[in-house]
Amino acid sequence: MSLFGPSKTQMVTQEQALPGVGVEMPTLERHRVLGTPLKPPFPVGYEVAVFAMGCFWGAERLFWRRTAGVYSTSVGYCGGFTPNPSYEEVCSARTGHAEAVMVVFDPEAVAYTDLLRLFWESHNPTQGMRQGNDVGTQYRSALYVTSDQHERLALDSRDRYQLALGRTGLITTEIARLGPFYWAEDYHQQYLAINPGGYCGLSGTGIRCE
Repeated sequence: MSLFGPSKTQMVTQEQALPGVGVEMPTLERHRVLGTPLKPPFPVGYEVAVFAMGCFWGAERLFWRRTAGVYSTSVGYCGGFTPNPSYEEVCSARTGHAEAVMVVFDPEAVAYTDLLRLFWESHNPTQGMRQGNDVGTQYRSALYVTSDQHERLALDSRDRYQLALGRTGLITTEIARLGPFYWAEDYHQQYLAINPGGYCGLSGTGIRCE
C-alpha cells in the first residue's frame, strides 16, 4: 500500500474504487477501418469475445487485421467496479478495470478457438499486473467470456498453453464472465489506424498455442 491507496499493481476493492458517473462516455458509432457499428445490435448469429492483453491500441489492431470472420472491434474498460470510467481514471488503477478489446465475429467464418490462439500467442500471459513496460492492473491478461461454451474453450486453451509454456512461467490470465463493458473515448478507437506509428507494446512469448 502507498500513502495514497493501493499500488498500481494491486487490485482495488469495490469499496476503494472510484465512484464513476451515470453517463456513458461518448465514442464513435462506426469502425474507422471496417465501417461496421461498434455497439449492438450486431447481426443475428454473430458472437462476442472480449480480450485484455496489455495496451488496447495494439491489441485491437491485432484483431481487426484478422479480417476473415471479424465483423467489428472496439476498445473499452471492463472487469472492475467504476461505472463509465474515463481513461485517466482507469490509468489511476482505482477502477479495477482492464483495458480490453471487444471482438464481434461470425462463428461460421472464424472459430473462437482461432481467436484464443491469437490471444495467447500475441502477448505474455505470465506477467501478472503488467505487460512488458506497461505496469498496472489495467494491463493484466484476461479473457471475459459470454457463454458456457466460450468459458469451457477458454479454460481448455489456457491449460493447453500452460503445457506448451512449461517452465517459462505460470499463466496469470483472469478468466471470468463478461460484466458491463464501458466503451473507451472516441480517440482510443482504432487508435493505430489514425496513428500508424503510435505505441504498440504487444510482445508474445514465441511459443505456439497448438
